[in-house]
Amino acid sequence: MASILSDYIKKEQMLKQLQEELQELEGNSELKKELEFKEKLQVLMTEHGKLARDVCEILDPSYRNTSVKSDKGVSTDGRKKRLLKVYKNPHTGDVVETRGGNHKVIQEWKAEFGNEEVVSWVVEERA
Repeated sequence: MASILSDYIKKEQMLKQLQEELQELEGNSELKKELEFKEKLQVLMTEHGKLARDVCEILDPSYRNTSVKSDKGVSTDGRKKRLLKVYKNPHTGDVVETRGGNHKVIQEWKAEFGNEEVVSWVVEERA
C-alpha cells in the first residue's frame, strides 16, 4: 500500500514539474513563431489538398529518392537493419553475435551480471 502511495506522490511531482516546463515553453517566443508557421502551413496544405510528403517533394525534388535510397541495410519491412553486435563474456569466454536485445543468452547474462556490465562486453559492432 505504501509503495502505491509513494509511486503516486512521485508521479504527482513529475506531473507538476512537466506542467511548469510546459508553461515555460509556452512563453517562448520562438516556439510561438514555429507553432504559428505550422498552423498556417497546415491551413495552406488543406486548402490545396496537399500532404506533408507532397510539400517535401515540391521543396526538395530528391526527397523521395533520399528516403528510399537503396535496399542495402534495410530489412524487408522497410526499417534500417540493426547493427550486428558481438558480445564476449569475460568470465566464460563465450561469444554471442546478435542484432537484437532479446537474444536468450544475452538476457541470461543481463539477469546474472546486470545490463551495464553486459553492454560493456560488446567487442565489435558492424553492419
